[in-house]
Amino acid sequence: MLDHYRTQLTKVPFGIAVLASLAVLFTPASGVPDAPPGTDKVVHLVLFAALAASGRIARIPVLLPGLAAYAVVSEVLQVTLPLGRSFELADIGVDLAGALAGWSAVALARRRRPRSVVAPARRG
Repeated sequence: MLDHYRTQLTKVPFGIAVLASLAVLFTPASGVPDAPPGTDKVVHLVLFAALAASGRIARIPVLLPGLAAYAVVSEVLQVTLPLGRSFELADIGVDLAGALAGWSAVALARRRRPRSVVAPARRG
């Protein structure tokens, strides 16, 4: 019974990452704070790494293709919607790199995690 709740709870971080990405990627240019050059790329990298890592833990199906599509669509929407934002091909590349980094980090963590040892049953 608790496994069902545990499975559902693994989706919460992914939902939070999705909401954060919507806020970050679709904030109008007037609401984006000034930052040193390159900060935008770091934000994209970390954002997509978080989406990929939390999505993989939550076992979201077709995650990487979905994130690749999201990277492209978000850039197209940034220039299409009246946000005052621009399309940057480099952002898509950084998004994809972040997604691969997040995906790989979870794979590495799972590979290095020690397997649980089940104690033998007591005879009594």
